[in-house]
Amino acid sequence: MALYALGDRIPQIDPSAFVHPEATIIGSVVIGPDSSVWPHAVLRGDASRIVIGARTSIQDGAVIHCTHDAETTIGDDCVIGHLVHMEGCTIEDCCLVGSGSIVLHRAIVRTGALVGAAAVVTNNMEVPSRAMALGVPAVIKENRSDPELIKLNAAGYVANTKWYREQLRRID
Repeated sequence: MALYALGDRIPQIDPSAFVHPEATIIGSVVIGPDSSVWPHAVLRGDASRIVIGARTSIQDGAVIHCTHDAETTIGDDCVIGHLVHMEGCTIEDCCLVGSGSIVLHRAIVRTGALVGAAAVVTNNMEVPSRAMALGVPAVIKENRSDPELIKLNAAGYVANTKWYREQLRRID
C-alpha cells in the first residue's frame, strides 16, 4: 500500500484492517478494526482528519477527502461503493453509499440510510435514518432502506478482509 505521513499527520490503521497494496492513504486517516480499503481507493487526510469505523468497506476507486473545517467521518458497518467521492461529510453507522455517488461538505447520512448509485448528496443535506437518497441532486425517499441488509453486505466484506489478508499474493 502507498502509506504516507504528511508532516506530523500520520495514518493510524488497526492491525486487523486490510488495506490493499494499490490503495493510497495519506496523512490524518484513522481506519478501524476489520475495515477494508480496496484497490485504487485514495484517502487523503491533509486538511483535517478522515475517520473510518469498524467493519467498514471502502471500495475500489473511492476518493475520500476532508476540508479545513470539516472532517470526513464514516461509521461502523458501512459499505462505501466503487468510485464514490466524499468530502467533509458524516456517514453514520450501517449506511450504504452506492457506486459512483458523491457526498459533499457538511452532509450527514444518518444511521441505516442508503445513498443510491450515482446520487449526489449536496452540501449541508441530511439523509434521515432508514431513508434512501436517489438522483441528482438527491431526493429523499423516507423509510425505504433496510439496515439489516446493509449490515449483511458489510459482513461479507469483513469476511473478504480476512481472506485477502491471509491469501492475497502478487504473482508477476
